Amino acid sequence: MIKIYHNPRCSKSRQGLEILKESGQEHEVIQYLKEPLSIDELKEILKLLNIKPIALVRKNEKIWKENYKEKVEKLTDDEIIQAMIENPKLIERPIVVNGEKAVIGRPPENIKEVL
Repeated sequence: MIKIYHNPRCSKSRQGLEILKESGQEHEVIQYLKEPLSIDELKEILKLLNIKPIALVRKNEKIWKENYKEKVEKLTDDEIIQAMIENPKLIERPIVVNGEKAVIGRPPENIKEVL
């Protein structure tokens, strides 16, 4: 089943969910701010996206700027993952996973690649 890691307060995430609904395909909505991801889940998503953890970070978030931006060069991948686990707002959204494929829905049209 298709999964969308969704933040209802985010316009891009809402647009992504609408694309999924219009596709008519069954999907599961995971509000990752309410249902935090485990480290294993986040690592699996990163593997499916085929990106480094830093590429999934929302670098304009206040939490990032205040706590991590200055030391980003020294952070390991595991430390960046831990930062996202502790502060899920840092995770880019929406993320759509369909089997062995995943995309970040920015722009939301990217989601069509995994349908």
